[in-house]
Amino acid sequence: MAEKTPVSVRLRETWPQVWELVKPRRTILLFGLILMVINRVAGLVLPASTKYLIDDVIGKRHVDMLLPLLGIVMLATTIQGVTSFSLTQLISRAGQKVIAEMRIKVQAHVGRLSLSYYDANKSGALVSRIMNDVEGVRNLIGTGLIELTGGLLTAVLALAILVRISPILTGVTLAIVLIFGFVVSKAFSKVRPIFRERGKITAEVTGRLTETLGGVRVVKGYYAESREENVFQKGAQRILDNVMKSLTAISAMTLASTTLMGLVGALVMFLGAREILADRLSLGGFVTFTVFLGFLVSPIFQMVGIGTQLTEALAGLERTREVLREAREDMDPRRKQDIGEINGNVVFDRVNFSYEKGKQVLYDVSFQSTPGTVTALVGPSGSGKSTIIGLIAAFYNPDGGTVLVDGVDLATVTLSSYRSQLGVVLQETFLFDGTIRENVAFSRPGATEEQIMTACRQARVDEVLNVGEVETEQGNEDEHAAQ
Repeated sequence: MAEKTPVSVRLRETWPQVWELVKPRRTILLFGLILMVINRVAGLVLPASTKYLIDDVIGKRHVDMLLPLLGIVMLATTIQGVTSFSLTQLISRAGQKVIAEMRIKVQAHVGRLSLSYYDANKSGALVSRIMNDVEGVRNLIGTGLIELTGGLLTAVLALAILVRISPILTGVTLAIVLIFGFVVSKAFSKVRPIFRERGKITAEVTGRLTETLGGVRVVKGYYAESREENVFQKGAQRILDNVMKSLTAISAMTLASTTLMGLVGALVMFLGAREILADRLSLGGFVTFTVFLGFLVSPIFQMVGIGTQLTEALAGLERTREVLREAREDMDPRRKQDIGEINGNVVFDRVNFSYEKGKQVLYDVSFQSTPGTVTALVGPSGSGKSTIIGLIAAFYNPDGGTVLVDGVDLATVTLSSYRSQLGVVLQETFLFDGTIRENVAFSRPGATEEQIMTACRQARVDEVLNVGEVETEQGNEDEHAAQ
């Protein structure tokens, strides 16, 4: 249903997110708009000069006008070049900064989502959301939109000049251009779902590829390389099919644009010749008209190229907005109580829990673990041992019953006050890329050398590791380091 939402509604829904990025840079963008206006006006001087060159300098032999005319053209061309360079530098840099800010914002939000969200979404798909979906924002508020706006401004200025030269020629060509513009706008509403689907497919394929590379030992252990090749091949084919659909649509619009140009050109030649023969239009005026006609029609071609970029950017921002609408786990309105210093008395009171609705994992679990004792959870794989630890770490909230720590319901405790006091050794060994010292001190980056060495002695790794010098690489040395 989302794909059938009108474009105006989507823009209205996405605009607050875009404005949040634009607002700190509205001065820069306003300056860019001024530069763009100067650039486009200067760009019209050269084609406008052809009429005076043909009709006055050549036709009427006013040679004294040649040097001033050349001087004006050179000055306008220089201004156009300088403003083009400045505009590109200004807007491109602003666009890249926006991309960086968006990535930081999305990563910060994703990092604070609950584990339930991670269970439902592959890590590779999340990486794609953070790194790829925000790329198009530079076209939405950067060079793409500026170029499109500049093209439309040029078209308006060109239209005013065309009407002054020949109202009849202008009326005919304008009617054709407007009809084609309407058709193109409808075509883009059909193309947008294709780009939106491409983002989803890319995220799925990236997610599976990330899992395959991360679990390469399992893949090789079961001699499943060929199977994973087939899975990736099917995913790559899905992306290719989607790209082919978009290429077909864009090619069709390009063909229509080219056909439009030919039709307009033929009409201008026919009507222009008649106007010249009837002495209602000079030769210089006709040449100038044909040049300015290009400025009127060119935004149509820009709509095909830049419009595609804006469509892809809008689809990416919609996917980004979906992520940002997910509630952070620390925003739970029930979590208002700081737990204080933890003593360690854990009580499960008739706890029920399920990862998915209808697939319950824990049934009416009750037990107590008191400080200074060891509590062992024994059972077969899938019996809920790791789930219980996840509940104690406040990774999840129970569906029913209560998990108490020192008599306080964990569902009401602020995560910052609770998790900052936890020491967690998970079932799966994981080390960040860096030194062993950095990994040991991960939960407390400001730990002293003595505290780090004490932790290593307690973990019985001080005798086999040089804490300061041993580097770890995920996927290669984490297993050896764990041993």
